[in-house]
Amino acid sequence: MELWQLIARELIRATITRYAHCADRGRFADLAELFTEDGILEIEGRPPLQGRAAIVAFLGNIKTNLAAGAARPFIRHHVSSIEIAVDSPGDAAAWSYFLAVTDHGPDHWGRYRDRLTRVGDRWLFRHRLVRPDGRAPQGWSATRTEPC
Repeated sequence: MELWQLIARELIRATITRYAHCADRGRFADLAELFTEDGILEIEGRPPLQGRAAIVAFLGNIKTNLAAGAARPFIRHHVSSIEIAVDSPGDAAAWSYFLAVTDHGPDHWGRYRDRLTRVGDRWLFRHRLVRPDGRAPQGWSATRTEPC
């Protein structure tokens, strides 16, 4: 493996990590900046969200829904088993698992499938597919009529 590939992998890992931290803190404008301008956030079972403005609007609605249904509203995304394939100096793919925890405990879990592009010194999501695998029957996401 060459040095540029190692650097790319660490920068991609930082993008994946920052996504979780931004989501958990409700910093959706910062989260949207992790996508290319026309990047797509696709949550299986929902129409894809294309562009930063659409991503921010959707996540803002989720934050309102979470706050309304919890005594102490918070969510923490735990991301693990990250696998990264750097296909070229400007193109990569990543796969990982996530577990979301709220004030009720483990809430929902699944997989991320990412396509990333290098833009300057950063790696940004071109496409992030969120595939929920399950959710706790009494959790916050179980009370929603749409997928998380």
